[in-house]
Amino acid sequence: MRIALGIEYDGTAYNGWQRQKIGRGVQARVEKALSEVANHEVVVICSGRTDTGVHASGQVIHFDTNSKRTEQNWILGANSNLPDDINVQWAAGVADAFNARYCASARTYRYLILNSRVRSALFRHRVWCVHDPLDEKRMQAGADYLLGKHDFSAFRAAGCQASTPVRDMSRLDVERHGSWLSITVTANAFLQHMVRNITGTLVAIGNGEREPEWAQVILAGRDRTAGGIAAPAQGLTLVKVDYPADFEIPISPIPDLLPGKV
Repeated sequence: MRIALGIEYDGTAYNGWQRQKIGRGVQARVEKALSEVANHEVVVICSGRTDTGVHASGQVIHFDTNSKRTEQNWILGANSNLPDDINVQWAAGVADAFNARYCASARTYRYLILNSRVRSALFRHRVWCVHDPLDEKRMQAGADYLLGKHDFSAFRAAGCQASTPVRDMSRLDVERHGSWLSITVTANAFLQHMVRNITGTLVAIGNGEREPEWAQVILAGRDRTAGGIAAPAQGLTLVKVDYPADFEIPISPIPDLLPGKV
């Protein structure tokens, strides 16, 4: 039997999703918890690895088991064995053809910025505090140049191991809610640090350091060193993974994640 789970986690204390030889990976904690419930060793496959300090509200995983448990048993049993910063949201039996990684048609990330002269103590692990005033309209104008199918070499990490830098970006929205800015990005897949590198570039445009057209120049140049800084990891959250409707994967609504929005 193949089981799919929806996972959320606060990535602050972890060296990313992947199981680590040295350090703490979210994957190892999830596998250990599920192994207790299944009464055998469980190995999980995720929709996409997140980096150190990055969060998830919509991560999807799958695993195979011969143990018969109800969906509620998987949820409650796993959560009783997980630390407070990792949580199973839902469980569903799926077809053997389902693969959390390879069957995903799109992934959505959201990056949060607190645009204020005063930092936040409560949300310091969830946002990037940018003191200089940001013009979200300029940022959106720069973001529009990145929509579509492109070679995103200029926005990939030096150590990125993806076989191709080509990605198809269908959404890149910059929105302001008072002092809070959200950058929502949807693509078929992402390169390592891609969203953080794009965010750093858009911030340089938003604060007036660069013009919106700079985003197009960077994209065309395919040179990571020519772009903006990488935004800090703590502002980034994987919020949604899309799959073909035939798999009937539960759809979790994208949380607004904005502490200041009421």
